Amino acid sequence: MSSLGEVRTRRGAGHNALALSPGLIATDDDSLDSAHVALQRLRDLIGSERFGVDGRLPPERNLADELGVSRRAVRQALGTLEAEGRIIRQQGRGTFVAEARPSASELVRELSKLTNPVDTLEARLAIEPMQARLAALRATPGDIDKLFEAAEASRVAADPTSYEKADAAFHRRVAAATRNPLLIAIFEAVMETAADGSWRHGRETAHCINNQAVYAAAHRRIASAISARNAALAEDAMRAHLTTIQQRLIEYAFPRAALGD
Repeated sequence: MSSLGEVRTRRGAGHNALALSPGLIATDDDSLDSAHVALQRLRDLIGSERFGVDGRLPPERNLADELGVSRRAVRQALGTLEAEGRIIRQQGRGTFVAEARPSASELVRELSKLTNPVDTLEARLAIEPMQARLAALRATPGDIDKLFEAAEASRVAADPTSYEKADAAFHRRVAAATRNPLLIAIFEAVMETAADGSWRHGRETAHCINNQAVYAAAHRRIASAISARNAALAEDAMRAHLTTIQQRLIEYAFPRAALGD
């Protein structure tokens, strides 16, 4: 019997990756970043009650014009928002803001106030190795090219800010290659916690102690395993990478976090 990952891989082999699921983050040249921008802007607009009493969103074309992105990027963002429960699509009527309730990302942000970076890394360890496994089964050639580009960008980054951007792009592309909108939404929520200001000291310390080359080499190994369609190796490589980050952050940047202080 074929696994779900194998079925999706065969089904998508001859088609554009975007046709696989309505909630995917795009994976070609600039549309990944555009979809991420659209997602963040739409979250802000929904939170500000921009869409009036009935909560009806404008048509995709209007949203694309307002946000300055393509309709495809808007479609990707709407798919993720639907997976998060933030919007409801009603055939023949349009798209509406869902009844007010905390989104997955909002819940994670609230929980982040009660946790520390070590907790966040534990959450990433629970999520990202499986994402790497699924990416090995489902990634398109275009996905793989972008993974190697992001891995190289993390290697040549000249400063902590540039490295952080390249690192986030690499892990985001692994998530996108899973073709699972719910996993992507959970990943984005956890990454929002990692972007919190309390991480600044840890990030700068990790960069200053010359770990960048180690992390970039790990990115390359993960990309190579995904390219080889070796799901087990991709999973193990991601787990080893995140474990190394966890150990070094605890040792050099957050020694008290391990004690629960």
